[in-house]
Amino acid sequence: MSFGDVPRRATPRPLNRRRRVGPLIPTLVILAILLVLLLVFASIWTDVLWYRQLGFLRVLGTEMVAKTILFLLGAVVMGAAVLGSLVIAYRSRPVYAPVSMEQASLERYREGLEPMRRLVTVALPVIIGLFAGSAAAQQWQTTLLWLNRTPFGVDDPQFGMDVGFFVFTLPWLQFLSGFFTAVVFLAGLAALVTHYLYGGLRLQGVGNRITSAARLHLGVVAAVFLLLRAVDYWLGRYALSTKQSQRIPITGLTYTDANAVLTARGVLAVIATMIAVLFLVGAFVERWRLLPLYGVALLVVSAIIIGGIYPAIVQRFQVTPNALTLERTYIQRAIQATRDAYGLSDVEVIPYAARSKAEAGALRDSAETVPGIRLLDPLIVDDAFRQLEQNKQYYAFPDSLDVDRYTIEGKTRDTVIAVRELDLGDVPAAERNWVNDHLVYTHGFGVVAAHGNRRASDGKPVFYEGGIPPNGELGRYEPRVYFGERSPVYSVVGGTSQGRQMELDYPDDASPNGQRNTTYTGQGGVPVGSLWTRLLYAIKFQDQNLVLNGDMNDQSRILYDRSPRERIAKVAPFLTLDGDPYPAVVDGRVVWIVDGYTTTERYPYSSTQILQEATADSLTETTTSVVALEAQRVNYMRNSVKATVDAYDGKVTLYAWDENDPVLKAWSKVFPGIVEPASKISGSLMAHLRYPEDLFKVQRQLLTRYHVTDAGAFFGGQDFWRIPDDPTRGQGEYQPPYYLTLQMPRQESTAFSLTSTFIPVGGQRNVLTGFLAVDADAGSQAGRPRDGYGQMRLLQLPRDTVVPGPGQVQNNFNASPEVSTELNLLRGGGSKVENGNLLTLPVGDGLLYVQPVYVRGQGTGTYPLLQRVLVAFGDQDRIGFAPTLDEALDEVFGGDSGANSGDSGGTPPPDTDDGKTPDDEAGQPSEAQKRLQAALTDAAEAMRDSDKALKAGDFAAYGAAQKRLNEAVQRAMDAEADMRGSASPTSTTSTTTTTTTTTAGG
Repeated sequence: MSFGDVPRRATPRPLNRRRRVGPLIPTLVILAILLVLLLVFASIWTDVLWYRQLGFLRVLGTEMVAKTILFLLGAVVMGAAVLGSLVIAYRSRPVYAPVSMEQASLERYREGLEPMRRLVTVALPVIIGLFAGSAAAQQWQTTLLWLNRTPFGVDDPQFGMDVGFFVFTLPWLQFLSGFFTAVVFLAGLAALVTHYLYGGLRLQGVGNRITSAARLHLGVVAAVFLLLRAVDYWLGRYALSTKQSQRIPITGLTYTDANAVLTARGVLAVIATMIAVLFLVGAFVERWRLLPLYGVALLVVSAIIIGGIYPAIVQRFQVTPNALTLERTYIQRAIQATRDAYGLSDVEVIPYAARSKAEAGALRDSAETVPGIRLLDPLIVDDAFRQLEQNKQYYAFPDSLDVDRYTIEGKTRDTVIAVRELDLGDVPAAERNWVNDHLVYTHGFGVVAAHGNRRASDGKPVFYEGGIPPNGELGRYEPRVYFGERSPVYSVVGGTSQGRQMELDYPDDASPNGQRNTTYTGQGGVPVGSLWTRLLYAIKFQDQNLVLNGDMNDQSRILYDRSPRERIAKVAPFLTLDGDPYPAVVDGRVVWIVDGYTTTERYPYSSTQILQEATADSLTETTTSVVALEAQRVNYMRNSVKATVDAYDGKVTLYAWDENDPVLKAWSKVFPGIVEPASKISGSLMAHLRYPEDLFKVQRQLLTRYHVTDAGAFFGGQDFWRIPDDPTRGQGEYQPPYYLTLQMPRQESTAFSLTSTFIPVGGQRNVLTGFLAVDADAGSQAGRPRDGYGQMRLLQLPRDTVVPGPGQVQNNFNASPEVSTELNLLRGGGSKVENGNLLTLPVGDGLLYVQPVYVRGQGTGTYPLLQRVLVAFGDQDRIGFAPTLDEALDEVFGGDSGANSGDSGGTPPPDTDDGKTPDDEAGQPSEAQKRLQAALTDAAEAMRDSDKALKAGDFAAYGAAQKRLNEAVQRAMDAEADMRGSASPTSTTSTTTTTTTTTAGG
């Protein structure tokens, strides 16, 4: 033995001289710990108070208990494994460290580590355990779903196992496998480093380079690791059922997966198990210590050959030449599973040979549908609502209004509705202070509703509910809106210690100070009468005024987390919520209605969708009141819950809408009693429930491909569709779906519906290939939706039928000389023309397009007025463009459409400022409007005469026609100025670029 290999005694531990620490540092540390504990306690206890007030404390308790248990288990298991490995490796270190250059280098590290070795041995596992516990706590939903799993009653076609195994059990098993793999890996890494540092494992020198203790320790760890890898390989066989195929556009197993990859993963699981046994043998039998290394090499080679090369050979030489034949079974599985998972199995496909020519009287059989054509565009008329019904600058309406239906004068009518909410951002800066922001300006006031298919004679909406206090057809209801989409972060309500009413209720010119005040008497919010509770909320909101203010009393309550979606998300964390909450007046209260979805990405064979991409459209891109869903991956979606939030007291109620949904059943076991049965839905609430918009968006996206139910046709992809871009917006923004009242073919009567269109995928052909409508009317019977609700009908147009798509129709409108002439006249004086939503309706055995045209005056404070309606039918060139829908329809259908839309005007409620109804809002056209219409007619005739004279070379007649045209233009501009109450413009050369906007139905 050379001198360099002579063992020597390990260097003794140096003495550790401790320096005395003064009292300041421990005091600061203790104070910091107490401060952190106080912050944590304030956060937790205020949450307890919030959930308890709403009656959902069980939700918070269950979530916190589940997270705590998982955190502790994860932290303890990980920390104990790492600590155990460190301790075992250190205690089994060789008594005499070999002397070598390698060990000499390590000696410096050992000496440097020794003074803090015990600290590192404890601190490292604790830190790693905290991270592991946090990761484990994030799986609380996976764990609770597994514990409360419910069968789907549908078997997977490949493995013959219930779908519930893939949705509930497989994610839990994969979590366990992944977590324990991380535990073993980190424990093994800790053991490996410790053995190497203290000489149990050497990379240099002669003789055995690993001690028996190190070999045993590392061998057992490696064996456990490989067993976990075997489990992962085996579970990976089932995970193939939700794998996205890279070769064909389906999810789940393909032929190669079922006949090669499945077998390969099973074989690799067996090989990994065998090698784990070899590691155990090698750990105990020294002469077989090299066998595990050969086994690892075998596993690597097997993974490459069996797991990679073999499936590639099957794909290339067996599948690719016979793809359609071999993949047919798997494509058919994917089609069926996708349609089942998204509720598309019962879509009624109707061949629709749309008539392309308009004939007189063609709409006579559609007399019930035509009056339901909504002309009021909820995205455009928000400015009209704001100018006519805002009342004060601190009130606001959303930038996209909502569409609902109400029974008015015994008839159900489509309605554009909005809540007059409080917006602190518009309170004058001079009035912004803590008291005003949190004690005075506390709530909005009332709703405003207008007929969806009517307009006043000057183009204003016809309101049937509005004003402050509320006045109209909706009767008496509680108008105060303390919980809404624009509510302040928090408000303190309930009166003052002096008994004064501090809250601004609504403006009132008859009151001495110009306003009415009120005191909140509801049960919403958390009581903050005690100083201790106010202190906790002062910490939560980082606002000392909650403690210092002297106006609060024993009845004071703090309102926060006031957005409907925010409140529901907190009490039902398992739901994905629709991006468009909408208000309704129900039983004398304003309530917000929000659709809740149960989802999973584990449904076998079903196509995966990214919700953000599927629900984004031109509406979500241009507004803040309607949002696309988050970028969540799902392949199963159900509208399982209808949720309401009371706008006055913030009460949240969840109703089980799809009581057969297995995912909802599982969550109902997790949180028993928080979801009410559908039988408790009142008839008045049922009348305002509708088919959810975001679910429909996801379904229509899927139907672009999965309307094809034959595997062969799906494989070819020639009949795939796409959703058209919104023709009034830029490219890349989908046209949103629209709520309309219509009657589809094979439908017995008209129904409130949600609609969308399809055009061919790829290329530049903008022709209609399909029209989709779902019955969105839940009826008005208490406890159950009406028969037919949710029924989807898909009109499929023959390939040899050419009906223009939305983009082509919009181009036809824009290119029409007659339309352009009148639009240029309407733009006179700097006015701006805005095209509204382009609606598509199946009427008259064909497809009808209707688009409202609004004109907005120049300057601030203006709002759009509905001045014209564009109409097209089929593929004919004739375009209707008239002040009313009836006139536009008659222009297209040979002078008589055969139907009456009823949009010729209406009388709005009294003006809220002076209590008088303006003359120009009466049911009959005003004198100025009559003059405007006559001038536009004369201008159009003069334009036609000019064209004829120019073609004939008659320049005298051309000059006379141009003179008449200029006179007509000036008369039109004078009449328009009179309608707006402004001075007549003197120039006829002003122009404005057309702005085109559109919106979904709310």
